[in-house]
Amino acid sequence: MNFLGRTWIGEWLAGLGRIAVLSRDAIASSLTFKFSRRDLLYQIYFIGIKSQSVVIITGAFTGMVLAAQTYFQFHKIKMDTATLAVVSVSMCSELGPVLTALMVAGRVGAAIAAELGTMRVTEQIDALRTLATHPIDYLVAPRLMASNIALPLLAIESMAVGIGASYLVGVFLLGIDPAYSWYNLLKYSHDSDVMIGLIKSIVYGGIIALIGCYKGLTCGVGAQGVGKATTEAVVYASITILITNFFLTMALEQLAVMLGV
Repeated sequence: MNFLGRTWIGEWLAGLGRIAVLSRDAIASSLTFKFSRRDLLYQIYFIGIKSQSVVIITGAFTGMVLAAQTYFQFHKIKMDTATLAVVSVSMCSELGPVLTALMVAGRVGAAIAAELGTMRVTEQIDALRTLATHPIDYLVAPRLMASNIALPLLAIESMAVGIGASYLVGVFLLGIDPAYSWYNLLKYSHDSDVMIGLIKSIVYGGIIALIGCYKGLTCGVGAQGVGKATTEAVVYASITILITNFFLTMALEQLAVMLGV
């Protein structure tokens, strides 16, 4: 049992070291712009534009159900007009970036792992090396940059759609006073809430791209290896996002308090 435990821990630490090296090389390649601009634009299109539908639907219905549940509780203590303020702060700092990242991880993270895994199995990555093309520059860096660019934009879209949908539900379906609701929304929502959400989304974009690329580049042999890598990319990215969210929330909220924002 101890031997198995040491083996599992050793493999986990080795994997952590490999993804750290991959992250270092990918960030260095991104900062020096060694990748193709055309590949970057395509990845922005694939990650950002083609993910809009799932992000809009997720943001809208999350805002709607959050408005309804908040209203049902606040109505008991006659605080109906504070409903939209709660929805706004929640969507901007927590639910918007987190749910957007989870949806994109399910769609894009799996696609990245499957694409790179197939290239590895068919020895296309080895062919890149024989052509003096670094796989990090050609495959990983464009996806990392595109994720860091697309995720904040998708998060903003999710925030706006969620707040707008909650306003429609609150005012036209639940009968909340629109003037006081809008006043409380503006009063209790701050720029720091939006900034926290944007910083989180940038981090989540890097997590999705790096884990998807790592799993694709290190997948096993055959169709079974590609399928396993795809599944692990989604699961590990989602878990990492949720764990990272807690620490980012604590750190960023404390930083906002220290700066008096």
